[in-house]
Amino acid sequence: MTQIEYEQHIVYRMLLVFCRKHHGSDKNLLCKNCTQLNNYAQLRLENCKFGNDKPACKKCPVHCYKPVMREQIREVMRYSGPRMAFYYPIDAVKHLFRKHNKYKYKTQKAK
Repeated sequence: MTQIEYEQHIVYRMLLVFCRKHHGSDKNLLCKNCTQLNNYAQLRLENCKFGNDKPACKKCPVHCYKPVMREQIREVMRYSGPRMAFYYPIDAVKHLFRKHNKYKYKTQKAK
């Protein structure tokens, strides 16, 4: 799985957690608004100019999201991030390891 595919997977899972609690959707379905946000996020990730070397979106020098969509995805991540360990524990652990290893790799590369 490439970095972009992995990020797309995590965004989708975060939206599932958010939508289930805020919009009352089924376990594996997104409501219309969350589907639109997911489609937008997936497209932005596919077209990321940094490709598989992309930084975390909040640390990226290029903000490719429209301001409204950016605020919506922030809200989703703020809510879902801490709860991922309860709903998708394997993904949560993988995310922490990948995040840590990516940081470690970049600091070593800079030296």
